Amino acid sequence: MNKKISALICLIAAGAATNVDAWQFTRGPATFRITGYGTAGIIEPDFDKPDFLGDWRVRTQAAHSAGRDKSVGLVYALDAQTVDDDDYIDDLFMIYEDKRYGRMEAGLTESIAGKLGLGLPDVGGLRMNDNPLFYKKISPHGPVIADTTLDTGDKALRVNLVSGPGTVQYGLSAAGITDDYKFALDAGLKMRRASGKLKAAMSLGASLMDAPDNYNADPYAPNVSADWRAQATAGVNLQYNSWVWGATARLIYDRNPSGPSSDGIAAGTGVSYDLLKYSVSVSYVFSDTGVWHDDNDNYADHTVVASFRYKYSENISGWMSAGMTTETPFFAAGMRLNF
Repeated sequence: MNKKISALICLIAAGAATNVDAWQFTRGPATFRITGYGTAGIIEPDFDKPDFLGDWRVRTQAAHSAGRDKSVGLVYALDAQTVDDDDYIDDLFMIYEDKRYGRMEAGLTESIAGKLGLGLPDVGGLRMNDNPLFYKKISPHGPVIADTTLDTGDKALRVNLVSGPGTVQYGLSAAGITDDYKFALDAGLKMRRASGKLKAAMSLGASLMDAPDNYNADPYAPNVSADWRAQATAGVNLQYNSWVWGATARLIYDRNPSGPSSDGIAAGTGVSYDLLKYSVSVSYVFSDTGVWHDDNDNYADHTVVASFRYKYSENISGWMSAGMTTETPFFAAGMRLNF
C-alpha cells in the first residue's frame, strides 16, 4: 500500500512541477498554499537485487492577514514516514506571526530546537537529515541514532515561541498531554552571517524530557523508558562560493533507562559543490548507542554517502547515490519533483 501511495504522490508532484502557481491561491487577505516533494527510485543493497525507494511530503498552509505585518494561519502536513507508522498527521498546528517579533505555533509539530537545527550537505534523495531511507532498506545490526539534529517527536501538544529570522534567531518550546512522557522543554539558537564571501551559520539546541514511557525516540532504535532524557545538539555550515561544508553532533542521555539502550552519540560531517545544473556531495555519519551504560552493550555504526544530482528544471531533478553502512554497500538512484 505504501508503494502505491508513494507512486501516486510522485505523479501529483509531477503535475505540480509543471505549473507551480496553480498551488497557491490568494484572495484579499487570505492565502492558501500547497508545497512538497516526491521522490521515486530504486536502491540496491550489496549492489544486488533492486528494491523500490519512495519518499514524499505534502504541506498545506492557510493564512489570513490580521493587520500590518501580522497573520494567523493553520498548517497541515503529511509525509511517507508518518504513513509508514500508520498515522495521518505529521504536522497540525496554528500559527500567529508578527514579522517584527516572531511567531507562535500551537498544536502537533516538532520542537523549535529541531526546526532551528542545521543538517549535513546532501544533494541526493535519501533523506540523510531525517531518518535516512537507506536504514529503512538496510536493517542495521544494532540500534542506530539516525538523526544528528535534536528530536522530541511531534505527537504531543506543543507550543513553540520563536523570534523572527535574522542574524540571531532563538526560540523555546514546551510539550505535554501525551502518553509518551510527562512534559518536554526545548530551546534552540541559530546565528547567521549572510554577507561576505564566506557565509556561515551555527546552531545550538537542548531539551529535557521528563519520564519517557515506551517513547518511540527513533525508528531504528528501541523505545525508551527512563526517569528523564536530556539532549544537546550543535551544528555549523560554512559556504564559500559554490562550496558548502557542514558538521553536526547530537548527544542523548537517558537517566536510569529500562531495557536496551537507545541513547548515545550521533555526529556527522559533509561537503557539497554546485556547478551550474550539477551538484555533488559526500557525507559521513557516526552513531554510537549505549555508551553511557555499563550494563548494556554499545553499538557503533559508520555510514558514508556520495551523491550526484542533475537539475533538469526548477522543480525536477535526477539523483544518484552510492554509500556504505558498517556492513552493507549500496547504490540508489531516482527522480525528485518539488512543488
